[in-house]
Amino acid sequence: MFNYLWPLAMIVASNTFYQICAKACPESMNPFASLTVTYLIAFVWALFLYFVLSKNANLLAELRKVNWAPFGLGFVIVGLEVGFIYAFKNGWSISAIPVVSGSLLAIVVIFLGAFVYRENITWNKILGAAFCMTGIFFININTK
Repeated sequence: MFNYLWPLAMIVASNTFYQICAKACPESMNPFASLTVTYLIAFVWALFLYFVLSKNANLLAELRKVNWAPFGLGFVIVGLEVGFIYAFKNGWSISAIPVVSGSLLAIVVIFLGAFVYRENITWNKILGAAFCMTGIFFININTK
């Protein structure tokens, strides 16, 4: 059970702190300059953890295994982070944008799962999507 739950706890804790950091980015700072600092820190931290946590670490051997996905992640993570930074700069609250974007993402990936990965669309998923849409409605009442 621990192996099932610790990644979820890490995601929630990291995403919570991520939202705090994204909202705290200086208003006058260019988001891409901010992300340059962010990714320099991320690079150093990831490299450090790779060597500390890997037995017989061989970075060159690992890099030979690379496919398109890490490159894609690099591009989409910048879009994700710049989107959040601009959302906060443009008035979204820290309690609204993560929930609204997460709810919309949940709906999109239901269809992605069905059409690309051949996952079943169940009544539970349809009901969950309806709850997401209801939540988006209620969160956006009396919002800018």
